[in-house]
Amino acid sequence: MRALVYHGPKTKGWDEVPDPGIVQDTDAVVRIDATTICGTDLHILGGDVPETEPGCVLGHEAVGTVTAVGGGVKNRRPGDRVLVSCISACGRCGYCRAGRYGQCRGGGGWILGHLIDGTQAEYTRVPFVDHSTHLVPAGAADEAVLMLADILPTGYEVGVLNGVVRPGDTVAVVGAGPIGLAAILTATLLSPSQVIAVEPVSSRREAAQRFGADVTVGGRADAAVSSVLEATEGLGAEVVIEAVGVPETFELCTRLVRPGGHVANVGVHGRPADLHLEDLWIKDVTITTGLVDTYSTPTLLRLIAAGRLTPEEFVTHRFALEEVVAAYDAFERSAETGALKVVMTR
Repeated sequence: MRALVYHGPKTKGWDEVPDPGIVQDTDAVVRIDATTICGTDLHILGGDVPETEPGCVLGHEAVGTVTAVGGGVKNRRPGDRVLVSCISACGRCGYCRAGRYGQCRGGGGWILGHLIDGTQAEYTRVPFVDHSTHLVPAGAADEAVLMLADILPTGYEVGVLNGVVRPGDTVAVVGAGPIGLAAILTATLLSPSQVIAVEPVSSRREAAQRFGADVTVGGRADAAVSSVLEATEGLGAEVVIEAVGVPETFELCTRLVRPGGHVANVGVHGRPADLHLEDLWIKDVTITTGLVDTYSTPTLLRLIAAGRLTPEEFVTHRFALEEVVAAYDAFERSAETGALKVVMTR
């Protein structure tokens, strides 16, 4: 089969690789029907994730069809249409039993396209398939469900829920890429009084408005701080969500939060960021970090089935699976192309 293979920083290829097979009795092989590219894939290609070794097939999001299962699989069978989650869960360790699947100590966590071969391929092996996939609701479109493999649960869990958004809060989201937009969209489920998007790219500010932002702010950091303070009677936002993953945006978030507020970091950081405790120690600020656990995926699937969420609106570009290199080019140049999520289909 063919797959998108990581060959080291800044190097990748659509290569011929061996077909995946069953390794553990809890595995399944899934034919990839639709997959997408994540900002984390760009972090890997940028050299920010040294755990990913050359030769690894990239990708951790997919909708596909089960073609084979191991002898220990109980709840999936060939022919099932499934959402492949970005997080694999053994289902047995203490973290999994507490619903913290991203911290799985039984061989799961974020492994697809990171530590083992991933989903940007014609077929992939899915470990712990009973706990790491979700059946696709009848009638649900692949593109809508695919957005629940990573970005929607990530924005919702690591941003909105970790940030403890409450009705009436002001929520500021720094970065209006796919994850930031997912945080904006899912924050509206909890009835904040206003959502402010901080984003330098005009096309993404426009997208933020479509996804539910009440106010959009561009410009430099000082201008963003002034705008948020003006919109919040000089206090700052109750919840600030970092959705970029560079030191400058994290430090900006700590300037936007009000006393007693919450900074929820979602971005993947490849460089150290300064924590200005000389300013923060007196402000009673909570800072959280996290990897998505995907415990919210069943809830989000129900919202799609009920028509309350239409995440296919994230998809701006479509490619055939074998055009994945061109899809990466469009995604990497998003400021020029306007790409939010690019989808490759069989």
